Amino acid sequence: MNAISPILEFNPELLVYLAIDVIIAILLLSTMRYVMGITGKVNTTQELSRRDNFAYGISMAGSVLAMGIVLTGAITGESANNYLNEVIGMSAYGLVGLLLIKAGRWVHDKFSLNQFHKSQLILERNKAVAITDAASAIATAIIVRAVLIWVEGFDFDTFIAIFVGWLISQFILVLVSWIRERRFNRSNVAGFQQALVQGNVALAVRYSGHLIGTAIAVTAASHFIIYDPQYLVTGLLSWLAISLVMMILLKVLATIAKRIVLMNIPREIEIEQQHNVGVAAIEFAINISIALVLSALMA
Repeated sequence: MNAISPILEFNPELLVYLAIDVIIAILLLSTMRYVMGITGKVNTTQELSRRDNFAYGISMAGSVLAMGIVLTGAITGESANNYLNEVIGMSAYGLVGLLLIKAGRWVHDKFSLNQFHKSQLILERNKAVAITDAASAIATAIIVRAVLIWVEGFDFDTFIAIFVGWLISQFILVLVSWIRERRFNRSNVAGFQQALVQGNVALAVRYSGHLIGTAIAVTAASHFIIYDPQYLVTGLLSWLAISLVMMILLKVLATIAKRIVLMNIPREIEIEQQHNVGVAAIEFAINISIALVLSALMA
């Protein structure tokens, strides 16, 4: 009995901190639905229930999952020295995360997929566009989470680091989007963005794998760089350099893996012309898997 008693010991104060974090997390997750409704001027109840708009549901699911990912970065840090500071810190990081997710979507719409009106197409039940929208939010959240875990303290330098880390993430994700679009356009009459407008779900799934996989891979930078406010610029530039290296490494290794796993299967034809979601899902899984392996190895 004495042997197991230490396991049963707990700190009541710790339970209060956990309760604070869980309550704030649930409130912020719930907020995503209303934020989407207000900013998009949409009745979310009507879209999700009465119209059964699956595309809108996919887009909102991406926002909710992205918010959850960001919140894990806020929770992973050490608890504050009192309950009020915990409430302030958790709420502040959560709200900053929410704003960065929304800002990341804006960047994706303006610089990556800027040839169509995303919100209108989602309301018109375009699942391909909804999938890419959700993926961009999730990819942004993954990198923001890594930055939240990387930084220390709760001051002006901390938020500068978070913001610049977000900027780096957007540069990397836009670069990935441009590369994917240019490659697609070289071998197809209809452009990449036009194919999404036409509802190529397979293409959207593969593209999402590239975005999310890249986001996972570039978070490895946080394992190499020590956060120091005195050398913040150097640290963030190093983060960018390592991110670019990881992006290239992921591309090379994932390409090798795809050629082995999907040997004798004309992947481009299956996904781009025949809209084969099954093959696209395998490519998605390969990108994510290689990214996870790289991130684990670098840790």
